[in-house]
Amino acid sequence: MLVPAADAVPVPEAVPLEIAAASMLQGLTAHYLVRSTHEVQPGQTILVHAAAGGVGQLLVQLGKHLGARVVATAGGPDKCALAAGLGADTVIDYRAVDDLAGAIRAATDGQGVDVAYDGVGKDTFEASLASLRRRGLLGLYGAARGPVPPLDLQRLNAAGPVFVARPSLPHHLATREEPALAQRRALRLDRPGSADRGRADEVRLRRGGGGIRGLGGAPDDREGAPRPLTADTPPGMLRR
Repeated sequence: MLVPAADAVPVPEAVPLEIAAASMLQGLTAHYLVRSTHEVQPGQTILVHAAAGGVGQLLVQLGKHLGARVVATAGGPDKCALAAGLGADTVIDYRAVDDLAGAIRAATDGQGVDVAYDGVGKDTFEASLASLRRRGLLGLYGAARGPVPPLDLQRLNAAGPVFVARPSLPHHLATREEPALAQRRALRLDRPGSADRGRADEVRLRRGGGGIRGLGGAPDDREGAPRPLTADTPPGMLRR
């Protein structure tokens, strides 16, 4: 099968073709969320719902890669363990807590998150909104559990103020230049400070706990493996 050269995506040599092909749609989505919807900065705190899902796994890894603290939610011990293994600093089992927004705020010492990435929709929207810090942003990029009901905009002012965005991938691929740039960046993600070295470092995204690794390097082995639950751990939460 032949395609126009302009539509082809260069794949870094160290990224297997099957990984590149399987990661493109979800990788482009995760990329625009952390680089356009809200450009994640070192030291910020981000919330990732459905952290064991396809986009969620990438968001957790990208958040850590960009220097953020990641609060993740997932349903059930296995999914929570997966999110923790990908680097999430705190993982909340939403099935095990009665007040999801309260658990998220507790994980941030009451400060809230700078940005909430929510692809779940109806079931998590209210908790996402309530978890934002002042002038925080909720990026609602999907509705896996149903659409969000109409929102009174005055609530955004009363809450902080806070912001809500409803981005989608086609709007980030509107011109001929945007797809090529986003595709390259989805496979060649720039590390913080890379501009000082004159080029972007290449990284590989791995699924299922391998984490982000520099091309040709060893798996990410940062300090802070997920700690087991103890009597001091709040119900439904894992901490690093």
